[in-house]
Amino acid sequence: MLVQVLLQCALTPSIATASRTSQLTTMKIAPKVFILSMFADEGEAWFGIPEFNVLAKNITVPGFSPLFPQAHCTEDESICSLTMGEAEINAASTITALAHSPIFDLRRTYFMIAGIAGMNPKIATLGSVAFARYTVQVGLQEEFDAREKPDNFSTGYVPQGSTSPDEFPPTLYGTEVFEVNENLRQLAVSMAKNATLFDDEPSQSYRSNYSSNPAFAAGAAPPSVLACDTATADVFWTGDLLGEAFENTTKLFTNGSGVYCSTQQEENGSLEALMRAALFDLVDFSRVIVMRTGSDFDRPFDGQTAAANLFFGFPGFVPAIQNIHLAGVKVVQGIVEGWKDTFEMGVKADNYIGDVFGSLGGQPDFGPGSMFGGKRAPVRQGGRRRTVRARSPVNV
Repeated sequence: MLVQVLLQCALTPSIATASRTSQLTTMKIAPKVFILSMFADEGEAWFGIPEFNVLAKNITVPGFSPLFPQAHCTEDESICSLTMGEAEINAASTITALAHSPIFDLRRTYFMIAGIAGMNPKIATLGSVAFARYTVQVGLQEEFDAREKPDNFSTGYVPQGSTSPDEFPPTLYGTEVFEVNENLRQLAVSMAKNATLFDDEPSQSYRSNYSSNPAFAAGAAPPSVLACDTATADVFWTGDLLGEAFENTTKLFTNGSGVYCSTQQEENGSLEALMRAALFDLVDFSRVIVMRTGSDFDRPFDGQTAAANLFFGFPGFVPAIQNIHLAGVKVVQGIVEGWKDTFEMGVKADNYIGDVFGSLGGQPDFGPGSMFGGKRAPVRQGGRRRTVRARSPVNV
């Protein structure tokens, strides 16, 4: 279907200078890559770079965040970017608006989530670039104030419908875990490893505090590109106890496969919106890449309080923002330049991809299995919340 789209100049002077004058186009925009950012600094990491000009076209899209109402695209429309807004509701709302917009044809588009994150110092460090296979919604649980939790509980977080922190949630909403294309992830990792990552003295000085604990050797090391998984929660949390708790949640929810290394506030919202769009063939869920760079640590170094770790801010913010571009651009260019040979027809996934319900077909390798018998979810059927079993009474 052909549509008329008004291409508008952005509101900020920097965008307006680079923008084309207002004009009309009658064809849908079909980008090869769509970069998904969460807030201004992440989005602006792609502005004014030497590799391509994503500000050549600026398109207002109904339903985008009031703070970030436009998508930005290169002159040939092969690369686009947007800023969703922070936390799961903003992410899901923006992606839903994008997926259903008549402006774009996204059926062959690769989506790269590219933002900063807190890092688990057991696995990664400030400035590191982590590509996830699993995104785990660790905040979707029941919770005690830790001062009132049962004495035999290691944390106040309890999976929904369960009676202990180490029990897989009997009650599922469907957004608890997503798994993306492992073959595509490995290609992204290999491309990003061609980047020379940025590092700076403040980050080096701060992460040296982690060197006294052998368990935090990765946190004390220079930044690198790695494959490990990410935890989603709207609450910005910190501390050893919560860090350990959400490490365990990541393993529990992925049947022991997930390796938690980064924490952020958006991924499961973004992926739920993309998954629902994929059910109607508006996007291809096998073309999703999840990339996060380390701006801070999820827990303190030895001798530091959790409060000090939280309120110190983002000691690796500058490298994290810089490395979004430095590592991410290698992936973007690799896809565009390798389009005909590798990416146009898609990268076949050998692993399960999708949500815990098995909505896109196949059997999840985590959780209780598909609730659709391994088939794709029907799009015209009523449903109800997935309950594996009723909660048993317990005395605590």
